[in-house]
Amino acid sequence: MSLNKGFFEFELVAKSKATNARAGVFKTPHGMIKTPVFMPVGTNSAVKMLTMNQVLDTGAQIILNNSYHMYLRAGCELIKKAGGLHAWQNWHKPILTDSGGFQVFSLSKLRKITEDGVYFSDPKNGSKHFISPEISMKIQEDLGADIIMAFDECAPYPCDYNHAKEAMERTHRWLERCIKAHKNPRQALFPIVQGAFFEDLRQEAAKVVSSFDAVGYAIGGVSVGEPVDVKNKIVEITAPLLPENNPRYLMGVGTPVDLINGVKYGVDMFDCVLATRNARHGTFFTYQGNRIIKNKEFEQDFSPLDSRCTCPVCQNHTRAYIRHLYRTGEATAATLLSIHNIHFLVNLMKDIRNSIIEGNFEEFSEELLKSF
Repeated sequence: MSLNKGFFEFELVAKSKATNARAGVFKTPHGMIKTPVFMPVGTNSAVKMLTMNQVLDTGAQIILNNSYHMYLRAGCELIKKAGGLHAWQNWHKPILTDSGGFQVFSLSKLRKITEDGVYFSDPKNGSKHFISPEISMKIQEDLGADIIMAFDECAPYPCDYNHAKEAMERTHRWLERCIKAHKNPRQALFPIVQGAFFEDLRQEAAKVVSSFDAVGYAIGGVSVGEPVDVKNKIVEITAPLLPENNPRYLMGVGTPVDLINGVKYGVDMFDCVLATRNARHGTFFTYQGNRIIKNKEFEQDFSPLDSRCTCPVCQNHTRAYIRHLYRTGEATAATLLSIHNIHFLVNLMKDIRNSIIEGNFEEFSEELLKSF
């Protein structure tokens, strides 16, 4: 089973027998991505605390940049003049950019949503801006990412049914405008399923976006403050409704448990800022759950952050040393924890992929969930 659309190709190489988990290969203009995959987030064209070489050392196959932030600073025209994001930040593997819809949604009191687009104020300097579906496509075309996202309206949690329905329907109208404005065949435009936390709206949205002949499809509007069981239910319902032979992307989700469950429901691609945000606050992933490096229990702990981890940090440094760095305010602590956390998630996805191919995903994932 495969999809071939010009510069993009997606092939499923294995499927779980008892769940919707899949392993695939996604070819893009800047290289091949083995799925399922976790994408580190480079908000301002840099993964926080890391150089691009350090990101490469984590094993990351693709990164995400935020077009909203790039539009405001440094400006998409400057980045285009530099040769696009790949040249600008010296990352020559695939890149995905979001449309800015979620960032504008998060401004709440600083924006006004209309049928034409969204008017908003820059929270840093108060300057006034407007982004429409057409402008979002132009911004992302200038940035030059391999995968770009349709401009959408993300409903908050909680919200009433009418609000969710209106946002979903506007997202579909904006999608049609995005498709008309999308010009570059070297960029894959992903439509986004919205519908808040109403099952019938999610089913309707999945049907509508699937009717458009896209390279891939995304599930948006989750991880916006809802309970975990509510999020899981929506993803479990929505993912299998999207075309089987296309990559499916779950936006903004990235705990180890979320990744395992998302793969189980049929998702191929994930991103989240959590890995680096947690690191800056001293939290690191282990196969026994999250740990906090500043805790006194690690003062004389000369073991690696995680005994199963093969990242450069775990191969070269101890918990005691990194705790010392963190407690003395050394920025290196956040760098080391960020490298570890990203590698942990990237490698987790690699192991999950291998388990799907080897036919033991069910047992492997259950064991992982117990340990976490």
